[in-house]
Amino acid sequence: MHAVSAIARARGHAIAVVGVLLAACATAPVSPPLRDTQPLLPEGASGFTDKPGWSAERFMVAAANPLATDAGYQVLKAGGSALDAAIAVQMVLALVEPQSSGIGGGAFLLHWDGQALAAWDGRETAPAAADEKLLLQADGTPLPFMEAAVGGRAVGVPGAVRMLEAAHRQHGQLAWSALFEPAIALAERGFRISPRLNAQLKTETALRGDPLARAYFYAADGEPQPVGHLLRNPALAEVLRGIASRGGPALHSGPVAADLVARVRGHASNPGLLSEADLAGYAAKQRESICTDWQAIYRVCGFPPPSSGHLAVMQILGILERSPAVAVPLADQLPSPDWLHSYSEAARLAYADRALYVADPDFVAAPAGRWTSLLDDAYLKQRAALIGGMSMQSATPGSPLGAASVWVPQPDQAEHGTSHISIVDGQGRALAMTTTIEDVFGARLMSDGGSGKAGGFLLNNQLTDFSAAPADVQGKPIANRLQPGKRPRSSMSPTLVFDKRDGQLLMSLGSSGGAAIIHFAAKTLIGTWAWGLDAQRAIALPNFGSFNGPTVVEKGRFPATTLDALRARGHTVNEIDMSSGLQAIQRQGSGWYGGADPRREGVVMGD
Repeated sequence: MHAVSAIARARGHAIAVVGVLLAACATAPVSPPLRDTQPLLPEGASGFTDKPGWSAERFMVAAANPLATDAGYQVLKAGGSALDAAIAVQMVLALVEPQSSGIGGGAFLLHWDGQALAAWDGRETAPAAADEKLLLQADGTPLPFMEAAVGGRAVGVPGAVRMLEAAHRQHGQLAWSALFEPAIALAERGFRISPRLNAQLKTETALRGDPLARAYFYAADGEPQPVGHLLRNPALAEVLRGIASRGGPALHSGPVAADLVARVRGHASNPGLLSEADLAGYAAKQRESICTDWQAIYRVCGFPPPSSGHLAVMQILGILERSPAVAVPLADQLPSPDWLHSYSEAARLAYADRALYVADPDFVAAPAGRWTSLLDDAYLKQRAALIGGMSMQSATPGSPLGAASVWVPQPDQAEHGTSHISIVDGQGRALAMTTTIEDVFGARLMSDGGSGKAGGFLLNNQLTDFSAAPADVQGKPIANRLQPGKRPRSSMSPTLVFDKRDGQLLMSLGSSGGAAIIHFAAKTLIGTWAWGLDAQRAIALPNFGSFNGPTVVEKGRFPATTLDALRARGHTVNEIDMSSGLQAIQRQGSGWYGGADPRREGVVMGD
């Protein structure tokens, strides 16, 4: 009863946090669609608000919305584990940040119990009836992204709830049902629409097409509900109450599953193939995390395929480590032109390998028989030697250990939104969890669980993370092509950093941002452990990178002299909105220091 009553106090406390939320971001227009070859970034900008960083002694939680952070904080105060807190955070995010994640999507969870790492895979899967032609037009060319994403066609089998349930059996301390109380209370009582959610609704073009979503998010005149509007979601409260009492089966079978399938298969213009058997048969997977030594001091641990995140991040860092040192990497608190040149070249090499090799390991063999072949010292030295004084502009994949590939590289295509949670608890456990419904507002398809009540939850469009084209023009296959039961490749990069010398946990971090998550995570690791910045200052550094095309830099954050210096070295430079959603918790003496992205609404709380 103590745990339940402590969590219940979050209901009153959360109201006070709303004022922080409403002040967290100033609304700014979303940038127009990009016309260059880099992938479209997932969410537009909604302001940049300096954040102070936060310190705590015993435990800490960082999430993308203050109401969600507070739910996790209350769980930790009640004696819950990091995993308990993550469940409470995710359920509140499903309500207050529905455009990014929720029970209709998937997640990757990297968990540390104080002695061992566990990598929990809650990634969505393709329906059994799907095949590699699902994302193609009648003439065999890929569907335009929005035509594929909006509706039922791209909805994969959601996995977040099943994964959290499986992880809770091993790592939970409090009762499963108690962890849903903050989200249920907020859904029933209502929460205030934040500036960021309002900004996303203003620029959204397809969500009004779904009757449930239109009635929930928009006023009678079709305009988005304004900032500060009290939004209640009784349908989601009812679904969460069912999951709280019956676990995953309340979502994956029965009336909720039937309603979900009916909406996917019955979509008027773009029906999908999801079945009740797909939902009932979903199983989360526990995989082997990948840990990679860096700078002789740190052991960076991340998620294996189907995530490309850790492999690409550590390829970039490893190539830089094996390249000639840049004399002045950071000048006037900004990455220097020379360092940006080296970084973007390393990124091109990493993204070239990513496009060729990485896919669901249950369907695709690793190069040379193991994924770590992409991180071998000799291979990274070979790749680093390709970096010269001028930009290569576009890299080709390598051959680790001489591996011959049966695949061809996946063409660039859009990858979209997510949310990240980092938590450390008072008993030495920690986690990094990145969670997603793919595009902003997912498939723009909402389920009320068959309740007939207002609101509900959004479904994912995760199948668009597969390569739309299954093969090249000669018929040679793409590793990340769509197949029944397969999990699409991801860029999500939940990361835990340890001291290699004594095994002490040093950091939990991750971000939203589609394909750019890799750059956001790499920037934060470099900023903290290579440049000596605290987590908040590292997160606030300008964003930058390359997806094996142009060099991209965050709009308005670099001086013209830096951009001109890059162009003089052969770079095509594009200034764009790079709206990361980083959260990080860093060891500070005997306690913790947390940072949240100034580009988003997140905060950090702890004691």
